[in-house]
Amino acid sequence: MNKPKVSNAIIRRLPRYRRYLGYLQTKGIKKVSSNELSELIGYTASQIRQDFNTFGEFGQQGYGYSVDYLYKEINKILGLDREYKTVVVGCGHLGQAITNYTYYYKIGFNIMGLFDVNQDIIGKVINDVEIMDSSELKDFVTREGVDIGIICVNRENAQAVADTLVEGGVKGIWNFAPIDIDIPKDVALESVHLSDSLHALSFMIKSLNEKEQ
Repeated sequence: MNKPKVSNAIIRRLPRYRRYLGYLQTKGIKKVSSNELSELIGYTASQIRQDFNTFGEFGQQGYGYSVDYLYKEINKILGLDREYKTVVVGCGHLGQAITNYTYYYKIGFNIMGLFDVNQDIIGKVINDVEIMDSSELKDFVTREGVDIGIICVNRENAQAVADTLVEGGVKGIWNFAPIDIDIPKDVALESVHLSDSLHALSFMIKSLNEKEQ
């Protein structure tokens, strides 16, 4: 049987559920109801139940959800019950920040290689990983069986880097370059346009100011 298609909206909500369930774990809370999750997260209780029911029955009526069990199941759904071999291409300020974040939070993405074209930083070591010349990228990705490529280069070079990563056999690309890139349909793509988020914030501030006038 084919699995039912999961909407993009549900996929976007799952990491938020995981994050709040992790918070409940740190507080020693063992069970939680959809109403309690609603108060904590902001989604309606009905929406939360519908989202969870997309993947099966995780709770019991009158009991609620086991926090530990639900956290574990969402990890499985998100594919976070395994480790991903990862490389970062572009080791300027943003690339180094992403590398440090991934290293210190131990979130299942093992950065195996760092790459750049800048000869001044090639050879530098970040969290025990040496920055290599980008000319070595394709061979490294192919040889090591890298799953994910993180692009932190400028817009002019982003597509060429994406092409190299795809040729090397990556399964997914996390793109921070300020441009949309084209990749085959069998490679997953998540683009993070930081300016879009900042512009959305600007709109919200503008809207609040207009309400006050």
